[in-house]
Amino acid sequence: MAKKRPLTKANQPRITDGEVPVVGAREPCPCGSGRRYKACHGRAAAHAVTELVHRPFEGLPGEGDWVALRELVPAATAELPLKGGLPEGVPSITLATVLPMAWPALRREDGSVLIGLQNDTASGDISRDLADTLQRALVAEPGTPVQSRRAPAEGPRLQDLLDPEGAFEPVVHSGFEFWVPDAENATPEVSASLERANAAAIPTAKLTGVDAAYWCETPDKNHLRWVMPHEEELLLDALARLHAAGRSNLGDGTRLVGSFRAHGLTVPVWDLPSGVGAEDVEKPAAEFAERLAGALAAGVPLTADERRARGGLTNRQVTLS
Repeated sequence: MAKKRPLTKANQPRITDGEVPVVGAREPCPCGSGRRYKACHGRAAAHAVTELVHRPFEGLPGEGDWVALRELVPAATAELPLKGGLPEGVPSITLATVLPMAWPALRREDGSVLIGLQNDTASGDISRDLADTLQRALVAEPGTPVQSRRAPAEGPRLQDLLDPEGAFEPVVHSGFEFWVPDAENATPEVSASLERANAAAIPTAKLTGVDAAYWCETPDKNHLRWVMPHEEELLLDALARLHAAGRSNLGDGTRLVGSFRAHGLTVPVWDLPSGVGAEDVEKPAAEFAERLAGALAAGVPLTADERRARGGLTNRQVTLS
């Protein structure tokens, strides 16, 4: 009996480069080479999206809150409305800061979808990676997680999938119990992940009177971190005007200490005394927003004192992403 000839490069089914689908890095390459995807066509795919998108959430409702949930808030959720409505069998789509075991997404037994926001992404465009995860979650088997992969370069972005008129209303949680509708019947792995996550979560609250401002509590002092949509140079000028005039604080014992950049937006940070809670800064924050609007509209060059104040602010500025 003749031996079966092994497949060789000469007689393998040929797939053109444009037809090779994206798979997991450690899976066999779909082209049939016998190598892992990351060592074959995955190399080219790894460079398919090479340019970093600095404002991946631009154009989405609540851009500042997207940035905050990605970088600042431990435990929060927000419902996501799709263009054209939800598909049959999917009662809801919920964005979550993180999911158990750092899953990118989860299709629950009832068909609902959870998408994790704080996961590492494979390309330079967080929006495209999240959109790819969302699309795969919508067709996943109920009761299964969705694994990470690099999104195809030509794939849609969140801006293409989500309803631009839909509201984005984050709900901040004290812990991660939203992971499991029935905590008593959770698997040991999920229960352990839930316990670790709850232990590490910093108490956080969203202010209600201004947009995208989040209070948090730490052992030594509290903080307010406020994601602002204004053009960075104009915002820094405005903050410098207020700082030089002694009008940049949020009440007694509070202090504007600097800012950082995150996903193309600027996030001023205030130190607050440990006894100052989120409700205590609601009114001062609303009053600061009015002062800031006036400083943004000033339209005159900075004075020497204001330039010095600006230099102090920019010297303490860092970039997260």
